[in-house]
Amino acid sequence: MLDFPLWKRLAYWGVTLGLALAAVPSLLSLGGVNFPASVNPPMVNLGLDLAGGSHLMLEAEPSEVARQRLETMEEGVRATLRDAEPRIRVSDISTSGGRLSFLLEDPADIDRAREALLPQINGTGTTREWDLEVVDGSRFVLSQTRAGLATAVDNAMDSATEVVRKRIDALGTREPTIIRQGQDRIVVDVPGLKDPQGLKDLLGQTAELEFKLVDQTALPSDVAQGIVPPGSEIVPGAPDSDYAGQSIAVKRLGGVRGDSLTNAQLGFDAQNNAPVVEIQFDSQGGARFARLTSENVGRPFAIILDGQVISAPNIESAILGGQGRISGGFTTESANALAIALRSGALPVELTVVEEFSISAELGADSIARGAVAMAVGLVALMLFMIASYGRFGVYTCLALILNLMMILGVMALMGSMAALTLPGIAGLVLTIGAAVDANVLINERIREERARGRRVIQAVELGYSEASRAIFDANITNTIAAVIMFAFGTGPIRGFAVVLMIGIVTSVFTAVTLTRMWAAGWLRRARPADIVL
Repeated sequence: MLDFPLWKRLAYWGVTLGLALAAVPSLLSLGGVNFPASVNPPMVNLGLDLAGGSHLMLEAEPSEVARQRLETMEEGVRATLRDAEPRIRVSDISTSGGRLSFLLEDPADIDRAREALLPQINGTGTTREWDLEVVDGSRFVLSQTRAGLATAVDNAMDSATEVVRKRIDALGTREPTIIRQGQDRIVVDVPGLKDPQGLKDLLGQTAELEFKLVDQTALPSDVAQGIVPPGSEIVPGAPDSDYAGQSIAVKRLGGVRGDSLTNAQLGFDAQNNAPVVEIQFDSQGGARFARLTSENVGRPFAIILDGQVISAPNIESAILGGQGRISGGFTTESANALAIALRSGALPVELTVVEEFSISAELGADSIARGAVAMAVGLVALMLFMIASYGRFGVYTCLALILNLMMILGVMALMGSMAALTLPGIAGLVLTIGAAVDANVLINERIREERARGRRVIQAVELGYSEASRAIFDANITNTIAAVIMFAFGTGPIRGFAVVLMIGIVTSVFTAVTLTRMWAAGWLRRARPADIVL
């Protein structure tokens, strides 16, 4: 137990000093030292309550996912039955009541239609996504299953979380925290952000881009009254566009969506230098866009963003190469924000802000200062008590406590965004100090008991460490289980507390048990004392 060969001592000191040195840049930064831009040392990532910043809770509307799935299924059914050989003709298509229904013109096509639609109904997974029912002999009714809709909502929320992360990363903001909460909510914490309204505007924008043909057969007087020909729909003009206060009738199906965009950048019109958004489609999207424009030269098509028309130019010629341009009275800031939103992808579901607050950086700095003072006072008092109670072994305890704190901060600095230090995290640091002191008290008291029983010095120290270590490991295993549960099921500050606690458990056991035993063994080997004062 007290045998430490040279290689083991070098390994222990190497790990200890390496992690402790990783904490130095963070401590210097807290002390007011600013590092040049060319130097990028590992730094402890501060949470929202310490660094200041903005907090948002976004909520999705699951019914929007159901509506989108219904529209996608309608378009897929039309295409599938149209491409069947021979063609299966349908009529009286309706999506009322959240169900898709249509009538077969020839009842003899029931079996062929059912077989053609089965791949779309069953989907690609193990969950049945749609129920198919035939009523009145020739009417098909498709309705979404609960399991299929739940899976779609879950996938939409995962995609929305990733889109939110991409948009925030595009702002250049450092170390955001973006996590799902429950079935339909996303929590966003962005430390250091000084423009929460800009963040709300960016994340609240669905950025669902569509290109649809304008229905020129619709009379303006009818559109004003909400009447359009079958197969068309009314889309309002965007408030800041040339179509503000107007409504336009567009073909509901057959357009091109922006989900196949590969890039979107801020640009400027060569004629009037007005800000525009330049877009690039992938190969499939570019082919659809080229087909749409080549087949409808001379006709107007509407550029629709988040359900509002921002522009409706005429197609002067076929647009090939998958490149296009969006104009619509943008400012440089709004065009850049739209480019970021399009580049990161459209949100699969609309998100609304249900909770928000901001914390000033000054408040976070004050919290850090107060926490540091409280920890320093408590640490000094604790050290004085340990030295007075246990002498040399109390000194070992004090050194172990200092190195323990340094190692915790060093590990967190190396972990970066995976371990943010929050106010509850500081509480975890304090708890770790208490656990480390308890470990050394157990060891020192056990050594004192063994000496009182008449054990020799080396035997007393060896038995003290070996017997106390069992209780120490048992207690820390319990703490580790609790920390893992908090990390798995907690959010925000609770996870921050759990991370610090888990790191502190490992480092406190290492410093309180392994390092102090190595120091004691070295002293006993050199001094060979006849007695020890405890």
